[in-house]
Amino acid sequence: MAKVYLGFGSNLGGRANYIQKALELLREHPAIAVRKVSSLYESEPVEMESQNRFLNGVAEVETRLTPQKMMSYLEEIELKLGRDRAGKGQRLDRTIDLDILFYNDWVFSISGLAVPHPWAHKRKFVLVPLLEIAPQFEHPYLRVPLAQILENLNTDEKLEACPHLTLSP
Repeated sequence: MAKVYLGFGSNLGGRANYIQKALELLREHPAIAVRKVSSLYESEPVEMESQNRFLNGVAEVETRLTPQKMMSYLEEIELKLGRDRAGKGQRLDRTIDLDILFYNDWVFSISGLAVPHPWAHKRKFVLVPLLEIAPQFEHPYLRVPLAQILENLNTDEKLEACPHLTLSP
C-alpha cells in the first residue's frame, strides 16, 4: 500500500459540501483508505483572478492504485462534482480541486503528473494542513522537513483556520 497525501480545495458554491462529497467518493473506492484529514483553511486565490476565497485541506490516504490510476480517479471525482475541465491548465474557479501532493517518497514526472506536486512546498495552504496531520514529514526531493520549509517560506499568502467548519468522519 502506498501512502499518499492529497490536497483539496474549493472556491465555488457550497465549498465544504464539495470537499465532504469528494472525501466520501474517495472512501467509496475499494483500493483507497482515507486515514487522516486536516482541518479546513480559508485562503485567497493564488495566481488567479478571482474574488472567491478557497477552502483547502489535505488528506492522507493509503492506496493500491498506481499514481496514474489515482490521478484518473481524482479527475473522475472532480467531473462528478461539476469541475469544468474545459479550461484544464488554466487557473479558473472550481467546485473541487484534487491534487496528488506526495506519493510515498517517490520523485517522478510522467505524462502530465509530477510527484511531488511542483508547488506543494511553495503554498502555505498546502504546508499548514499537511503539517497538521504529518508534522514530521520531509519533502522527498528537497530532503528538508516541511516545518522548516514553512518557517522559511517568503509569501504574503493569507491563511485562516476555519474551526467552525468540520468534515464528517
